[in-house]
Amino acid sequence: MRRHPRPEPEAFGEAWERLFDPPIAHRGLWSPGGAPENSLAAFQAACAAGYGIELDVQLTADDHVVVFHDDQLERLTGAAGRVRDHTAADLVDLRLTGSDETIPSLAEALAVVGHRAMVCIELKTAFGEVGELEKRVSEVLLDHNGPTAVIGFNPYSHAWFADHHPQILRGLNSYTWNDPAARKLAPELRRSLVALEQVEIARPDFLALGLDMLPSLKADALRAKGMPVMAWTVRASDDWAKVADHCDNLIFEGFAA
Repeated sequence: MRRHPRPEPEAFGEAWERLFDPPIAHRGLWSPGGAPENSLAAFQAACAAGYGIELDVQLTADDHVVVFHDDQLERLTGAAGRVRDHTAADLVDLRLTGSDETIPSLAEALAVVGHRAMVCIELKTAFGEVGELEKRVSEVLLDHNGPTAVIGFNPYSHAWFADHHPQILRGLNSYTWNDPAARKLAPELRRSLVALEQVEIARPDFLALGLDMLPSLKADALRAKGMPVMAWTVRASDDWAKVADHCDNLIFEGFAA
């Protein structure tokens, strides 16, 4: 495996500067009854309000990168099946949560945002798997001039970017993995998923940690050595106030950060 030295922060240019300010809108600046999450309208709203943007990406059946959070289509479109089982052409006909908004491609989303906002792109990959999504996302990012970062829970995905495209800013996600869904996993697997044990594998440029992990002595120690920490998903100003001294920025929704 090739090992590139970690770039100095200045090498990331505008992306590094905008990692810390302004706050980053979770799945865009969406709201119930308003712009749907992960829609072009939500990204436009975030830009207009002066926020950064977090969004989620995954592959279609024909390996196009689309912006969509859930594995299944039903919650956000009413359609059956997984995103991965439909082609990009199939998805064009779907509408998000009763709106006129469609499922955008990553390229479309970045074209709409341009230089107006920092975009943190969460890769929806399974733990330990690396493949076509990383390659396809990197191709889109290399054609985009605006500030971006890739984030996600899979340390091996970050390691792939570190080896192949070290100039792309990377943030490793984690939380306590103690919610009802995660408790179905074997305890040893849950422990292996905690990002603070994965930093050596991932070689990230920053950490994106769930509020349930913060504050953290381990994260504080890494931060003191130059590893920025971002908090997610912050849904109230009081919650941010509790952890702000231990973080460098926040991914938020549901209030004016």
